[in-house]
Amino acid sequence: MSAITRFFFRNEITCRTPAEVIGWWEGRRLPFNIAVGTAGLVTLAAVHVIARIPPLPVAIPLDATVAIAGIYGFMANLCYSAGWAVELLVRRLLGREMEPVGPALFRYGFVFSIGLTLIPIAIITVAKASLLIRALT
Repeated sequence: MSAITRFFFRNEITCRTPAEVIGWWEGRRLPFNIAVGTAGLVTLAAVHVIARIPPLPVAIPLDATVAIAGIYGFMANLCYSAGWAVELLVRRLLGREMEPVGPALFRYGFVFSIGLTLIPIAIITVAKASLLIRALT
């Protein structure tokens, strides 16, 4: 089994108790934070660069950037914690045969979090392109 497979999937035998389920999720929190944080840094850099392109170049204040990054990081971790809570709830309501729901929640949440973090690049690019088109016409 490859490292990526072990990261995104799990052996059903390893997560029998709630503590083991939480341990599985928490063992992946740091890589999740690194991935989402890296996407966040790329997004912040791109947004700052694109915002300075004429017409209407704008400098985004550093204190606003730090505040947004802090709030976003807190919310990302809060939502991450909801992952194992939802898994435990589903297992309690529907039984242990629903165990594959945990890794699925993790995979979908991982991809969604990175995608959501990168969306501001597309938004500011479209906004700036529309300003450029308006300025040229």
